[in-house]
Amino acid sequence: MSSVQAVVCRAAHIFFRIQHFSFNISILILNVHIFRGQNSVVDEGTNVYCYDQNSDGMHVHANKVLQMVENAQCCACRKRWQLAILANIGFMIVFGIRCNFGAAKNHMFKNYTDPWGRRHVHDFNWTRAELSVMESSFFYGYLVTQIPAGFLAAKFPPNKLFGIAIGVASFLNLLLPTGFKSKNDTLVAIIQILQGLVQGVAYPSMHGVWRYWAPPLERSKLATTAFTGSYAGAVLGLPVSAFLVSYVGWSAPFYLYGFAGVIWSVFWFSLTFEKPAYHPTITQEEKKFIEDAIGHVSATHPTFHSIPWKAIVTSKPVWAIIVANFARSWTFYLLLQNQLTYMKEALDMNISDSGMLAALPHAVMGIVVLFGGQLADYLRSNKILSTTAVRKIFNCGGFGGEAAFMLVVAYTNKESTAILALVLAVGCSGFAISGFNVNHLDIAPRYAAILMGFSNGIGTLAGLTCPIVTEKFTESGPHGWVKVFLLASLIHFTGITFYAIYASGELQDWAEPKPEEEAWNVTALNHRSSNGK
Repeated sequence: MSSVQAVVCRAAHIFFRIQHFSFNISILILNVHIFRGQNSVVDEGTNVYCYDQNSDGMHVHANKVLQMVENAQCCACRKRWQLAILANIGFMIVFGIRCNFGAAKNHMFKNYTDPWGRRHVHDFNWTRAELSVMESSFFYGYLVTQIPAGFLAAKFPPNKLFGIAIGVASFLNLLLPTGFKSKNDTLVAIIQILQGLVQGVAYPSMHGVWRYWAPPLERSKLATTAFTGSYAGAVLGLPVSAFLVSYVGWSAPFYLYGFAGVIWSVFWFSLTFEKPAYHPTITQEEKKFIEDAIGHVSATHPTFHSIPWKAIVTSKPVWAIIVANFARSWTFYLLLQNQLTYMKEALDMNISDSGMLAALPHAVMGIVVLFGGQLADYLRSNKILSTTAVRKIFNCGGFGGEAAFMLVVAYTNKESTAILALVLAVGCSGFAISGFNVNHLDIAPRYAAILMGFSNGIGTLAGLTCPIVTEKFTESGPHGWVKVFLLASLIHFTGITFYAIYASGELQDWAEPKPEEEAWNVTALNHRSSNGK
């Protein structure tokens, strides 16, 4: 294990050293090539790319996918909901990708018999612990890009960043079987780190999307619809990966999800746009509704120096979100990476039989997340509860249920009781998504992507440390799973306490652009007008 850890550390060190350079290069590439469409013009006075209202939009006639979808009328819903559904599918794919390694590793380090009765000899000499270290190397990259991703999502069209994240992650997933077959642990670690780098952009960029597309009283519904895809991804990813590994081969899930993500990217880039004003087929009614509901959105993008970093890092509501994110991430990654292993070791279940049961908690959570989003917005829009009260009740109530049922999982030896407790625990946590996970948009919509990057970056530490702690607790036998779930419960009780005391649903004083930024914005707009732009 030490040799693999050394390889991972070397690979991580390389990427940390080039991160600053690659970040600057990415800004140059995005600015010059990707985001400069035919509908963009550059303001020579301000050097800002702007949408040209006098152009022919996004050239719908050249966008064959958009034309096909519009003609087929296969999705007659509002464009903001079309965007949410596509984002849901994107999250579903990318979180399904995260299930692939966990399912495959159980058939990579030891001999096994498939459902057809054929005996297979393992192809690799890596131990389970070594494979777990390689799997967790994903989080070195994932951690690095969180805050830069928030900054990029505030500076560039966040919908395009989201599409790049899912598309590149899917392509890299296609390369992982080749990395394994080469038996080169360094190559596997590098691919995992690269996947982490690009996937780290997904959540912050989606928060940036909702800055322009989500009316305030629909934030919970739209955001939870999109983010439910991450849990639906686990719902499908766990059984599908387990099925493919058992019936086809350990490499099958990598190929399936890789190709699915590449195909999804084509639809995403064709059907989504940065703002309602840029969408060529949106109705004037929906466009006006969104823009009137959101109100004035500053046209100036925050720069590194204009972002109120001190106010952000000293804000108690921000830290309430961060602590809650870490708590939820701990249990999420615990189950995503180790649930099949727990069922095999502690409950003596076969992997091929446990895939559907492993998905059940996440299926229930997905339903609860959708219901919770609708209920949260109903309570707010009808002025039954304040935004702060809604966020605290949903978050603390969800975490409380999850923590309590995790205690049951820790101390039961019965298969049926353990599965039921897991379902109830993860299901309860679905309410918390309408608490902390959309809270960034309440307290600082202008910096929501940056706050998401900040909080998700801290949450990623759970993904880094959870596999190591779990491996340490369980190395001496199945009884170690008691400690694993006790720790998960304790972390959630900590999250409840901190969020209940410090969370807020109100716009923070530091969350609006400074007067000098607004003055610069007016000057820029006047300059464009005087030049006929």
